[in-house]
Amino acid sequence: MIRAAALVTLLTLTACAEATEAVDGVARRSAKAAVAETLVTRFPAVPEAAVTPFTDCVIDNASAREIGEFAKDAVIGVSETTVALVTSVLQRPETQTCITRAGLALLTA
Repeated sequence: MIRAAALVTLLTLTACAEATEAVDGVARRSAKAAVAETLVTRFPAVPEAAVTPFTDCVIDNASAREIGEFAKDAVIGVSETTVALVTSVLQRPETQTCITRAGLALLTA
């Protein structure tokens, strides 16, 4: 009986983890759309070829709350709040390192 309960608990946790991953994946894809639109429309210094790597760096260095905000902005539209949040994430040392690496990769591609 204890083994059956443990198995049910394990299966439930596994299903929860898979559902959480699916939701996270959808949020991240939506967030990427908002960040990319922000970079294209509000950051003209970002080269067109660098939008995707820059977007990936922003998303990879954003918190879960920030990704949620970006995903919301993908639905309601990019605003000055989106620009401020993208700017904030872009200024983080980890994001700068990611962008530098992405820039080097673009140059050697």
